[in-house]
Amino acid sequence: MDAKRDLSVKISGIQYHPLLESLYEEMHSRPYQVIPCPAHITHFVLLSDETQKAQQFKHLQQLFEFFGQPAPTADKVNLQLETKNFRVRREVHLEFTAFTFVSLQATTAPFESTGLTPLPQGWLEALPGMVVANFHLALQCIDEQDEQLISKAKESFEGLRLVGSSPQNGAARVWTSFKQHSDGFGRFLIGNAQMSDSQIGRLTQRLIEIETYRMLTLMALPLARENSSSLTNMDNQLAVLTHQLACGDDFSEHGILAQLTSMAAQVEAQRTRTAFRYSATFAYYDLVIKRLTELREDEVSGHLSLTEFITRRLTPAVNTCRSVSERLESLSKRIDRVSDMMRTKVELSIQEQNQLLLTSMDRRSHIQLKMQHAVEGLSVAAISYYSIGLVKYIISSFDLEHFLLSREELVGLSVPLVIGAVWLMTRRVHSRFKKMDNEPKKA
Repeated sequence: MDAKRDLSVKISGIQYHPLLESLYEEMHSRPYQVIPCPAHITHFVLLSDETQKAQQFKHLQQLFEFFGQPAPTADKVNLQLETKNFRVRREVHLEFTAFTFVSLQATTAPFESTGLTPLPQGWLEALPGMVVANFHLALQCIDEQDEQLISKAKESFEGLRLVGSSPQNGAARVWTSFKQHSDGFGRFLIGNAQMSDSQIGRLTQRLIEIETYRMLTLMALPLARENSSSLTNMDNQLAVLTHQLACGDDFSEHGILAQLTSMAAQVEAQRTRTAFRYSATFAYYDLVIKRLTELREDEVSGHLSLTEFITRRLTPAVNTCRSVSERLESLSKRIDRVSDMMRTKVELSIQEQNQLLLTSMDRRSHIQLKMQHAVEGLSVAAISYYSIGLVKYIISSFDLEHFLLSREELVGLSVPLVIGAVWLMTRRVHSRFKKMDNEPKKA
């Protein structure tokens, strides 16, 4: 009992949750890189389905073999190839895959070399997936007192207007144009004034995430513009239908229901097609704003900061997407309400028709009853007539020579008796049927 337990060995005899280890590792699945200065970085973001992600993994295994590194046997959220002067990191996300290429080979000018320079010929061209963002980042050490910093930065951006700031409370400089250049890539120039390799790695990662999520956020804007025009048309159509219902104009109930059903189907189709994109846009936008806040920017005289530039255009774009998403939900609810009104109107119309039909049936039943009573009287006469004929034949078959009454007198006396008997029998049958009709009502 006094023996000390070996703290380097797991406790045996207790049950561990199967996800315990993976939950610990999740917090370390996307670590910041430590990047020395100078460095050249290229970042690719590719929209990828599950099949393309599997193909990318096999393609990455080929790159490991090219650089003489042991290839991973199982795919992971984060895989990294690292040589002396070159790194490749692949990160798997829900709807996209990100590749970051880091070249540590020194060059004389920014973007003279990129993170793609060490790649074997043709490897990048065969990478599966659809590119949604691609840009270069150049890291350089700078002198804060250099008065030519801005003019030197402009030389790297092909004369485009620059957006720049001094993040991390002035410890670095960041320049970009937020545009594609002649090579089809965006560009970021990062000047390190007094940051460590770990700090510059975190800054670089924040800039990569800002640009990645900015592009993914804007993917919903063309969809919102497309939806907006169709929503306007359906809004106007619904307003006309609602006016017809409110004013009680002559209209085809089946025609309006058909239009409402068609509109509801269109709205549901748009909601199905856009729900994920809009919700993803709002999530990406929140990440962009959070990463911009983490930059802790100071302004560079004469230039918009990254936060000012991005929020000036990105926030209205997201608000447009949010507005269209809310309009879509609102239109769906209004169509449902109008459809309910229309169904109620149709049901009332059907009930009114049924009431008229029941009234008509009740009237006809009364008429039939009166006709039945009239027919009963005729039936008594007809049955009595034939019954008297039978009595006459019966009387004629007897010898009535010594009888007090003649055959004619006997037939005459039988007439009222036969008529009375037939009438009583008819009434008895009628009473029996009436009693049978009253029994379900009592039950």
